[in-house]
Amino acid sequence: MITLRPHEKLLYRATPRRAAAGRRTRRPAGQALRHAGRVFAAEALKQHRRSFGSKLVVFSMLIWPVMQLAATYYTVRPLAATPGIAERWPLAADPGLLLAFLATGTLGFTFFFSLVQSAWHFSFERVTGTLELLFLSPADRLVIVVANGFGALVQNAWLFTCFMIAAFTVLDVVHVAHPAMYAVVFLALLVPAIAWGAFLNSVLIFSRDSAFLYTLLDDPMWFAAGVRLPLFALPGWIRAAGSVLPLTGSLVVVRGALLSGQTAGELAPELAALAGLSALLFAAAVLALRLGEANAQRTGRLRLF
Repeated sequence: MITLRPHEKLLYRATPRRAAAGRRTRRPAGQALRHAGRVFAAEALKQHRRSFGSKLVVFSMLIWPVMQLAATYYTVRPLAATPGIAERWPLAADPGLLLAFLATGTLGFTFFFSLVQSAWHFSFERVTGTLELLFLSPADRLVIVVANGFGALVQNAWLFTCFMIAAFTVLDVVHVAHPAMYAVVFLALLVPAIAWGAFLNSVLIFSRDSAFLYTLLDDPMWFAAGVRLPLFALPGWIRAAGSVLPLTGSLVVVRGALLSGQTAGELAPELAALAGLSALLFAAAVLALRLGEANAQRTGRLRLF
């Protein structure tokens, strides 16, 4: 007899039973949307209960990004004394703008790396048996992985985001062309991050060595995406590698809108590329889920590679 945990019971109740073996019932659009919303809420709640076992977790959500930002700032700050730095990198000559550049990078990295951590933890559900229960339920697989990533993103990034908003207000370094650009900045971070999380969740739950991918997407991601250094300072092959990361495009849009005062029209090529990459990541997530589930049905193992 299988014993369900409280959050697993919630997800199980959120998914109506199959009408026939191996087939899902077709629902009207409104009913399907409500069903997806219930599954989304159940998975996000499960993510919250699994991650927040202590109030110290809330403290760590702020202290670690702030310490990382401070360490980066005082590492890069001596570059301001380099002759000719103002011509090559004008931001480095202004302490406030340099801090804002590094803060936007830290904020973007917090968004995207929280999803790397979430996907890594999600892969452990194969060990606990929760993953098998999810695949036995008629819950939409893509909704599950998107909800898992969204729950991790909101829980891990909200406090540092509030801190950054307060810091930018005090420093008075943000200059936007139009108030609507704040919405553009928010969506340029949120949508690619959710797509990134859905893709990573879909891949890591079928991966035998998730720790390798976790390590690969830590320091290499912040280095290639231009989190702490401007992209023009990186070699061409590193810039090419970083261009496939959604974090790179998100930071270009965020910094262009907040620090350079660029409009949506001026950032249109970057926004279009970011939207295309997000759509590609969602499509790759769907493909990985279908391949992984088909392989599990054929071999009896939740391991694709």
